[in-house]
Amino acid sequence: MRPLIPLRSRIPLRLRVFFRGAFLLLALAVLALALSVLQEEKQRSWNAYRDSFAKTQAQIAARLRHPTGQLALLNPGVRQVDGAATVSPVVLPFSAIDFDDKAKAQQAVEMAGCLVPYVRQGEDRARLCVAVGNNPRAGGFIYTIGQVAMGDLLPRRLGERDLSAAHRLHISVTMRGQHWQWLAPFEAGTPSEATGATRGRLTGFAQAEDGRTADKPVRDFRGWLWQDDRCVDGSRRDDCERQTFFSVRLPVELFRDELQTARGQLVWPPADLDRIQVRLQLLAPGLSAPPVFDSAQPGAMPLFSLSALNALLLPGETLRIRRGATEVALLAGEEDRSEPLSPLLDRLIRQLPVEGGEDALRSVDTIDTPLGRYELTLAGDVHGVQRALGRVATRMLGFVGALLAAIALTWAAIELRVIRRITVLTKRAAALSRSVKAPGAAGGQPVALDVADLRSSDELGVLAGTLADLLQRVNDDARREQIRAAQEKDQWHAVGHEIMSPLQSLMVLHGSPDDPSRRYIQRMQQAIKVLYGQASPAEAFAATTLGLATLDLNQFLQHVAANAHHVDIDGVVYAPKPQPVLVQADEHALEDVVTHVLRNAARFRPAGAPITLAITLEGHDGHDHVRLDIHNPGPQIAPDMLERIFEYGVSGEADAVSPGQRGQGLFVARTWMAKMGGTIAARNTGDGVTFELLLARA
Repeated sequence: MRPLIPLRSRIPLRLRVFFRGAFLLLALAVLALALSVLQEEKQRSWNAYRDSFAKTQAQIAARLRHPTGQLALLNPGVRQVDGAATVSPVVLPFSAIDFDDKAKAQQAVEMAGCLVPYVRQGEDRARLCVAVGNNPRAGGFIYTIGQVAMGDLLPRRLGERDLSAAHRLHISVTMRGQHWQWLAPFEAGTPSEATGATRGRLTGFAQAEDGRTADKPVRDFRGWLWQDDRCVDGSRRDDCERQTFFSVRLPVELFRDELQTARGQLVWPPADLDRIQVRLQLLAPGLSAPPVFDSAQPGAMPLFSLSALNALLLPGETLRIRRGATEVALLAGEEDRSEPLSPLLDRLIRQLPVEGGEDALRSVDTIDTPLGRYELTLAGDVHGVQRALGRVATRMLGFVGALLAAIALTWAAIELRVIRRITVLTKRAAALSRSVKAPGAAGGQPVALDVADLRSSDELGVLAGTLADLLQRVNDDARREQIRAAQEKDQWHAVGHEIMSPLQSLMVLHGSPDDPSRRYIQRMQQAIKVLYGQASPAEAFAATTLGLATLDLNQFLQHVAANAHHVDIDGVVYAPKPQPVLVQADEHALEDVVTHVLRNAARFRPAGAPITLAITLEGHDGHDHVRLDIHNPGPQIAPDMLERIFEYGVSGEADAVSPGQRGQGLFVARTWMAKMGGTIAARNTGDGVTFELLLARA
């Protein structure tokens, strides 16, 4: 027999270490996962920022290398103000403009991006470029080039003194306290044979302050005007607006004078270029007609300037543009208005390593222009990546904190509500186990487990309460069993002592083997030997071992039916079989079983009613069995009592016909049948009750 394992007084240390270590590892895993995600996010953000920084630098350099960008470099302080009365000229990235050729002049100003659009009601109605070349030796001229959508041109007739009868340009220039005005009427030329477009000269006449014009045109004033033969919408009609392009070169005497006097020390472009004021009007025929176009009209859109590069810069990035020792512009990205990071979180993000390091990003490039070399210095902001990552970390911090809080609460709840109570219950159960197993412990003393403080509605509380209730029931059952065992032992000792002596005398009186009474005396002696000296009948029956042998059930039942009247059971009827029916049974035990069932049937049958015995051969569960039916008419057994009547003492309590019965006969019958490998059961029939006994065939 294996020895009993002693009950531990508390949960083993290794189990507690494993349990708490699992929660600790879970918390560390959450932190490690968060740090790993942050580190990977920082690496991706850093790589993406470096790529974006390189793209920004390349994009800025490409924009500034384009003539439009060079125009912004050459004119960093020029601002086109919408609705201003005058326009200041800008320096072109070209030395001069071939103003006599429409295609070349138009290509130059469009490529340079100096055309200022004038938008009215969402439509681009006119454009104007006022500029000077970047080479003073090409002549000190101001170029006014533009295009306007207008109707048919009305030219000036040769020799006509009234210049207001034709379309004309009125241009004024104010510079260093001096003022010049020109009035240039349109003089039609020969239409183009290839396209049919109108082409003509703009002849410039100097105009005084009082409005009078000179008799002769200005020799250095040169201008041309072209009008397409197609309408603006692409159709060919007579009454529609057509795109009209003009190109004018204005002579500026001060520029020429400075060129002659300064020679090699001329500063170009002039320092006061942004203070030169130019106004251009395209006048319709007549003195009272409104201008077709006026440079002072609203709707002027600003030119591309260096400040437009701010949109390419991220927060914290700076772009410094220098020309030699002179700083041309200093641009910075938008200010980061997000809330600052906490010092602890900022320090944590700084400590996260990234591949390639976190060196400050700085890129230097140069742009060559006709007026010199410009140096571009683009500086990145490493802290911008950290601030962006900090916002991600702040959002993640809530989830990580919630997970850690859930882990801590779960651990605390299990420690306080489960582990502590299990420990208390284990200690008390171990103490109870030691008290029960201790040497000298009284076997009949009740055992108790105090779990009043552990009772609750959860599983552990229900378990503790159930254990306490079971122990109480065990104590009650043990106490009752002790009392009943003691009473039955005393009773059977007395009965056995008093009966054994008369039976010995009866055996002498009925000593002949052929005497029917001798068989019943032997049965009584066997029963006394079984019960005598045992603690209770149940223990006696359970401890008895039967000797099975081959028995002719047909002959056995004939003998029972013939001798039943000797035990006061009349009316037992059996129809014998023509051949033997062999079964495995103990003859005395089987006779005891049948007799108990017959006595039970005799008590409940009506007076004089027969008790019939019948044998049926059948197969049951793959084995051949013999079924013995004992039927008696009379009252039926309650359905809920069909199984309980075979329990010890049950049938005696419910027997109202013969009060004082102990309810032991059917219990003995089921016990003997089980020991012989058979079964016994009761079932109700139409007129009474039938007991079925199954025996194995020999």
